[in-house]
Formats: sequence, C-alpha cells, structure tokens
Amino acid sequence: MTHFVNLTLNGLASGAAYAALALSLVIIYQATRLVNFAQPALALISVYTAYTVTQLTGSYWIGFAAALSAGLVAGALVERVIIRPIARTSELNAVIVTLGLLLVVQGAVGMVWGNEQHALGYAFSYVGRFSPADAFALASVAAVAGLLFALYRFTPLGLRMRAAAFHPEAARLSGVRVGLMLTVGWGVAAFIGALAGMLAGPPFISPNAFDAVFVFGITAAVVGGLDSPFGALLGGMLMGLAMSYVSGYVGPEVATLAALAVVVLVLSVRPDGILSRPTARKV
Repeated sequence: MTHFVNLTLNGLASGAAYAALALSLVIIYQATRLVNFAQPALALISVYTAYTVTQLTGSYWIGFAAALSAGLVAGALVERVIIRPIARTSELNAVIVTLGLLLVVQGAVGMVWGNEQHALGYAFSYVGRFSPADAFALASVAAVAGLLFALYRFTPLGLRMRAAAFHPEAARLSGVRVGLMLTVGWGVAAFIGALAGMLAGPPFISPNAFDAVFVFGITAAVVGGLDSPFGALLGGMLMGLAMSYVSGYVGPEVATLAALAVVVLVLSVRPDGILSRPTARKV
C-alpha cells in the first residue's frame, strides 16, 4: 500500500508539468486552432534565461521570475512577428513554421550555451517520498489554473480574450481588438509553458531537454480535449499517474508505451477527448 501511495504522489507531481504544458497548448489552440509545436522552444528560452540569471545573481527565485517573464515576452513576440503574418495565408503553414522555430531555437541554444548539460536546481528540496519540490509543482500549477479561470471568468480582459477566441468577427464588431487579444493569449500560454519548463527541466537542462516532455504534454492535451483547459489539467495528471504506476510496477522502459495505451483507450471511447464539448455541424 505504501508503494502505491508513493507512486500516486510521484505521478501527480510529474503530471503537474505535463498539465501545465498541455494547458499552454490548449490556450493557443482555442484561439487559433493551431497546435503550437514551438511551445518547447519558448520553454527552452525561458529555462536557459533562468539558468543565466541564477548564475549571475545566485538566486533561484530571481531566475524563476526571469524565466516566467521571458516566456511571456517571447510568446507575445512570436505571435505578433512570426505567426500572425503566416497564419493569414494558411494554418498549415503556421504549424510548419512553429515546428521549424523549435529546431532553430534548439540549434541557437546549443550555439550560445553549448550542447552539454547544465545544472539547474529545484525550488525546494527534492528529497523524500513527497518532497517540498513535488508539493511546489502541484501548488504552482493549481494556482496558475485558478488565476487563469479567474481571468477568463471575472475580468473584462478575460471576456475579450474569450470573445476573440470563439467569435472573432462578432468581437471585432463589438470593438474588441482581436489581434491584441491573440497576442496576449500567446503571452499567457508561453508564461504557463515557462512554468512547465521550470518544473520539468531540473536537475539538468540541455537543448533537447523538453522533447519527451512535449510529447507527453501534447498527449495530455489530446486526452483531455484540445478545447478544454480543465481537460488539459486532467489529461496531464492522468499521464503522470499512468507513467508512474507502469514505471513502478512493470519498469521504466515501458512507461512511454503506457502513454500510448492511455491515448488509444481514451480516444476509442471519447474521440475528441475526455472533457471535449460536443459540436454540431450544419448540413
């Protein structure tokens, strides 16, 4: 029983990072119907910013704040400068560009910081069955999810962002600056993605550190439903638990296979994801 409890706690802690990354993907998909393959690149920039600032200042928390700020700014710039002009011509072109941006950023990071691993510490001690670092991961993702819900539900900015995402033409007629709201949405998504990077990156970071994390994050988003922020959180937790149980009872070498099994099982029952909303098509 103790082993099961330990695996559950570890699964929830690792699932927090997957949930955060999935949530960042869902925010952008809701607004643009675009799967952002550049999200790991934005997280990578943020984490290396944290590494540099931490080396200069000696403070993890200053580096942590710098990472979140870098993610926010980088996400907004990518949408405004790169994605928006291309998305006007073709959504497929925009998807391809995000994939290319990932490769470019990974190469640039390797040239600037080198391809070897760099040590990046945890926010708190990572010792024990359910360490303070695990508790921080869960608490930070829960806090971000709560703040995001409050933003969308109770603020004028959140209402404009929702209108721009779901009914852009009607929003424009109502005076909403849709382009600005999309830029804000990308910034918020990259901010959450930077948090995911800070949770999943330690103890060592490298240019390809987030490849596997992104696979699990996008899997979590698909499982939960690409249109559902709460589905992204649920999908991330399910992924973390499934991989923890399989690693603990069967072996870590088949953990990735467990992720595939979860996807197949869920999508065979709910093709649009667990918390997806039913859609109707006019004929």
